[in-house]
Amino acid sequence: MIDSSTQRRRNLSRVLRAVHVSGGSTRAELTRSLGLNRSTIGDLVAALADAGWVEERDDAPREGVGRPSPLVVPTRRLLVAAVNPELDAVTVALVALGGHVVARTRIPASRPRPDEAVEIAAAALEELAASQPESTVVGVGVAVPGLVRTGDGLVRLAPDLHWTDEPLGEPLAQRLGLPVAVGNDADLGGRAEVAFGAGAGARDLLYVNGGPSGIGGGLVINGAAAEGAAGYAGEIGHIGLDPRGPVCACGAVGCFEAIAGRASLLAALDLTTADDDELERAIAAAATDPEHPVHAVLETHFTALAAALRTSVNLLNPELVVLGGHLAAVWDAVGAVRRGSVLRDALPVSAAGTGVVSAALGSSRLLIGAAEIAWEPHLENPLAVRESVHSA
Repeated sequence: MIDSSTQRRRNLSRVLRAVHVSGGSTRAELTRSLGLNRSTIGDLVAALADAGWVEERDDAPREGVGRPSPLVVPTRRLLVAAVNPELDAVTVALVALGGHVVARTRIPASRPRPDEAVEIAAAALEELAASQPESTVVGVGVAVPGLVRTGDGLVRLAPDLHWTDEPLGEPLAQRLGLPVAVGNDADLGGRAEVAFGAGAGARDLLYVNGGPSGIGGGLVINGAAAEGAAGYAGEIGHIGLDPRGPVCACGAVGCFEAIAGRASLLAALDLTTADDDELERAIAAAATDPEHPVHAVLETHFTALAAALRTSVNLLNPELVVLGGHLAAVWDAVGAVRRGSVLRDALPVSAAGTGVVSAALGSSRLLIGAAEIAWEPHLENPLAVRESVHSA
């Protein structure tokens, strides 16, 4: 039998999660969706509001006759930090509940070492936090382009960054005095898209992320993240496509990411660095010129993408594939006719119900995903974690 305190904690968690994912729900909607009575919802919302998690507004649309049900929305009094170390920069953001990026900064850095990434991230976070004096940062999530042992934040392998068995979570936690969670960037990008973006509602999904450090994938199967035996599932960037192809950073030959890496797009556009939004704009502008060298690169990337997705769809049979980063930019640039042919060579019965779309969260997707793992302990036990913040 569950005691009353445990049941209350679970109900507080359910309410806060519902408000987090929806970005705001009326008390009436919470009552219906959670199957709790009105007085219980009122008590739980009041407790969360007192702790600083939510606030109530009276501007919700009227439902039927009578007084409108108050709208329960996340506050920005409590924030988490999101960090994304990459081949060419370290990006840091503050994120509120509901997946709202409150502030962000991108610090150029050429293949930073782990200790450099920690110091860059910590300094940037301290500056961002100072710009939000009415808010408290309660945790940190890190999206790493590599294989991560999530229990302690050890980066087992990030080949493009040249990191092998490098501790990251613990040094950053010691530097900041905050809890830190670390995960694979593609897994977290997929998590963000499922919660707030193009993957909302999907039960079986493949997310494919293209970033400066390569191509990775995140899997959702039957509504749950599929991590594999040791947590390293989804490395679609290392599907072998060409046994005579280029050598990959992982040491193998002809990997998807070695053929369709971001660097070749930058070179064709005469760019040394760009974030995802800048790259997408540059591709769109260059694509208007039929003689621009970017067209050949787009064709190479799309051909490799189609081959990788054919293998993945035949193996996994997802209902949806979401493309992020430079792969989304390639997808958007090649045109509707080419997009319609992407799964032409997959088994028809496997591909029949599979959609392919661009990520909806743009350059914020990895930051929002990193924030999700930082939020998790707070969502699980809101009042206990909030008490620890007050006592710190």
